[in-house]
Amino acid sequence: MNIIKSKDNEKFKYVKSLLKNKYRNKEHKYLAEGLRTVDLAIEHNADIDCIFMSKKFYEDEKNKKHIDRYLSFKKIYILEDDLFSKISQTETPQGVIAVINMKNLGLDNLDSSKHKKVILLDRVSDPGNMGTIIRTADASGYDLILINKGCVDIYNPKVVRSSMGSIFYMDIILSDDTNILDKLSSEKYTIVSSYLNTNNYFDEVEYDEKTALVVGNEANGISDFWIDNSDMLVKIQMFGKAESLNVAISSGILMYHISRNIK
Repeated sequence: MNIIKSKDNEKFKYVKSLLKNKYRNKEHKYLAEGLRTVDLAIEHNADIDCIFMSKKFYEDEKNKKHIDRYLSFKKIYILEDDLFSKISQTETPQGVIAVINMKNLGLDNLDSSKHKKVILLDRVSDPGNMGTIIRTADASGYDLILINKGCVDIYNPKVVRSSMGSIFYMDIILSDDTNILDKLSSEKYTIVSSYLNTNNYFDEVEYDEKTALVVGNEANGISDFWIDNSDMLVKIQMFGKAESLNVAISSGILMYHISRNIK
């Protein structure tokens, strides 16, 4: 068991660096914080590199069953409580953080025989929305999530927490718009985008077996690129005075409807 007491410890500096996007990308690792989140990472066979626990968590008898489970991993580190607080991203830290190796998926991994239902996130910027969409895509039976380079980092700690474990096993691919479009076109997907300025209501049209749904930025919707390159534009009817819905809510409505109504 490794006990870390100093902020100058190299392992502490290493895990703290993973709070920043550039170091996550450099190391190809990210953080998963919280008792439930770490348990889900284990249950879903995430590639866990190591686990950090606060001294308070480690010494609490009620955590024994969790600790016994964590001890199956070779690299376990105990941090003094004040050090753990410096790497925690929650208001009330539970005392456990896992370092997880990123999956290396690219567009070459897009398999149209496997990935029938695809959602593309176009410049979604809020971590909570991103995590909720990942979770909802999982729940609604989607097979693949495509992320363009204008989106928030999917390994942002808030994204990881709000995905409620779905991020550990959903197929997620990051690429740029042009390459995504070329791949979707070559695999003969029908591209359907959520867009307010259309006469097509989402529940009045038919969807092909291979449908790629595009949802856009919280403030600006989908980009001109996806407006111009969509096969169909659809919208959700507003019955009240609100002009639009939160992107996570609208994504959920559209994904569930498409899942139930694909030819």
